[in-house]
Amino acid sequence: MGKAIGSERLGDLYTGGKVKKRREWRGVEDTLYDYKCWLGIMGMLAKYLVRPHFLKGFLRYRWMLNYISVPAMIDKHTVGLRGNHLKIAHEEYDLVAEDVAKLLDTAFKADRYCGNDEELSKKIVVLDENEMFAIMNGFPTLKGISWETAAVYVAVLLQGDAVTGYLDAIQEMGLPGDVCPMPAAEAGTAVLDDFPLFGACAVQCNTTCDGSLLGNGIMARRYEKAGIPVFQIAAPLRHTEEGVQEYAAQEIRNAIKFIEDCTGEKWDWDYYFENTKRYNEENRLRYSWMEMSRTDYPQVIGANLALYAETTYMAIAGRVPDFVEADRRITKLAQESFERKEMLVPEYRHRAIIWGVQAQYYTDFLPWLQNCWGILPLVDMLSLVYWDQLSEDDPEQAIYDLGKLYQEMIMRNRTHGGWEVLLDDLWRFCEYYRADMVILWEHISCKALTGMHGLFEERAKEHGIKLVWVNHDLMDPRVIPKQNIRDDVNRYMRTVLMEEPIDPSLEVLDDDKLW
Repeated sequence: MGKAIGSERLGDLYTGGKVKKRREWRGVEDTLYDYKCWLGIMGMLAKYLVRPHFLKGFLRYRWMLNYISVPAMIDKHTVGLRGNHLKIAHEEYDLVAEDVAKLLDTAFKADRYCGNDEELSKKIVVLDENEMFAIMNGFPTLKGISWETAAVYVAVLLQGDAVTGYLDAIQEMGLPGDVCPMPAAEAGTAVLDDFPLFGACAVQCNTTCDGSLLGNGIMARRYEKAGIPVFQIAAPLRHTEEGVQEYAAQEIRNAIKFIEDCTGEKWDWDYYFENTKRYNEENRLRYSWMEMSRTDYPQVIGANLALYAETTYMAIAGRVPDFVEADRRITKLAQESFERKEMLVPEYRHRAIIWGVQAQYYTDFLPWLQNCWGILPLVDMLSLVYWDQLSEDDPEQAIYDLGKLYQEMIMRNRTHGGWEVLLDDLWRFCEYYRADMVILWEHISCKALTGMHGLFEERAKEHGIKLVWVNHDLMDPRVIPKQNIRDDVNRYMRTVLMEEPIDPSLEVLDDDKLW
């Protein structure tokens, strides 16, 4: 073991009776840097936990127990990294961890069950976790918060089985077991009344599927019972058609008026354009990372791109200066490593596009691909979103820009708009990124992708692309455990391509000992 990448069998870190028997040794400089970041995360968590309302929230909500594994979650996504690549990962994950802590702090302070700060609650608009937060970019005195992000989405990233209790609860109420676990878990949380209650109003969106609409209905009923009015943004499904854009813009106008009426605050165009300038810069910088992935020396890839992009694109949307500053630092580090032709693992065997919706209980599957088999997860479907620059000075055009963003949110831009955006675009991206492989997630509770299984197989053969189907159930690891996900790849690599792993110690892991 030592400073060089690939100098240690990474699977050996997860043997024995502990979650991780020791920290990864990366050489003196990188190990000290990684340990300093670990201490920083522990200190940040402790800073928030000692606040009375935060501690009360920690003790009241069962999903908060998952947050003790925040340092372990970051460790899983930095495994094997050295030098600038390690710094890039910490720039991303450490900042996201602090942002989520701030979200929780605000939520618990406003929560009727914890801090019960009524004045703060009147300044909060509750939003969906799968929804663009850009609607808040014109309200300087308001906060947009999604409790679903903290209770469901982040919780299951931290601990794979975090939401199984909520899935069981909603199924006991009669919901079929084959509904997507994301809206099902959110509905189960609402049924058990296990979420913070706050906000002057709530804005929901017809995000991705019928299951999401069902979950929104259950939560809207709970909000309205608590006296929190709800508005539904009905973004058009056929987002590639010009004829729907006026309707989409009007939905944004209606949502803005609803927020103004509920809060007494007025939309501020100066504030909106200030945030939009940051949002545009973030998109330009992130696009530059993805352009590097077209070369032989990609720098920001896999989960380190996907999870960070989801946060900055949807939840931040330019409102927090810290993120654009971090993006600038990440870009500088990536460019330095690119010029030095630095690699993330010792051997690059395949260049892969990750398509479909990833298993939320196993986001570190992408680092596993590169460390175990030398498969580079260049870019994922959820990061390939609406890249056009938004207007920074025209109010009328800005409304249409927001309408477009809500139509082409993460995942929605591929699951709606016609089969071309899901099927045809994949091969275009394969050519663009010079990919020879597609890792195609098959979320067994998502009917849209499953119905096109044969079409993907035919097109992959036509284009000469290696297609690896990887099964999962999004947020329920009891249905398809993590090792089954790895085995889908292991079988393909061994039996079809006749290859041996770069790091055999990672091929089979005991997930009972992992977070």
